[in-house]
Amino acid sequence: MNVITENLGLLGSGLLTTLLLAVTGYVGALVVGTLVAVCRVSPVPPLRWFASAWVAVACNVPLLCLMILLAFGVPRIGLPVTLMRAAVIGIVFSASGFVCETVRSGINSVSKGQIEAARALGMPFGLIIGKVVLPQALVRTIQPLVNIFISCLIGSSLAAAIGVPELTNVTQQLNLRYAEAVITFLVSGLTYLVIAFLATRVGGGLERRAAARTEARA
Repeated sequence: MNVITENLGLLGSGLLTTLLLAVTGYVGALVVGTLVAVCRVSPVPPLRWFASAWVAVACNVPLLCLMILLAFGVPRIGLPVTLMRAAVIGIVFSASGFVCETVRSGINSVSKGQIEAARALGMPFGLIIGKVVLPQALVRTIQPLVNIFISCLIGSSLAAAIGVPELTNVTQQLNLRYAEAVITFLVSGLTYLVIAFLATRVGGGLERRAAARTEARA
């Protein structure tokens, strides 16, 4: 355990970087993925085609490939990108495809009667989506969206491959220095597990609160 106790500061710094990657990537994916989901249900064909292509690429290109291309490929065409930014953009793009499909399933679960009623009142598409459909869709997909956050958390460990000093990268460095793979990776793995467990609990709490509000309104 000396390797852990003697390097708590380094591990803590790696953990903070991991959380920054996961949270920033997830928030970006939530925003981008929701916009792409709106495009997928849009009455404008080019927007639907664009959104379909986005999802096809985002969901089928490995995250590690995206990070490597962004970190080492993009600078070759004259666009400087830091390793941290490359990792975040990779997570945002990859996760946005899954957010899109999750939100789209929530949108499709909203009663068509509500949408028709909004149209009858003269509401435009953007207002119907923003005021009527999306609030219900997001509430109905809380747990799947939490699962995507956990995927972002786990995916952030791939940033170790491009040199971002997050938790897995720090763990690899400690293993190379002390040759203590079992204890270092055990602690690292348990840390990811605890964060994922807490995220699941938070998601469950939000889901129960949303259900209670729905029952109260009924």
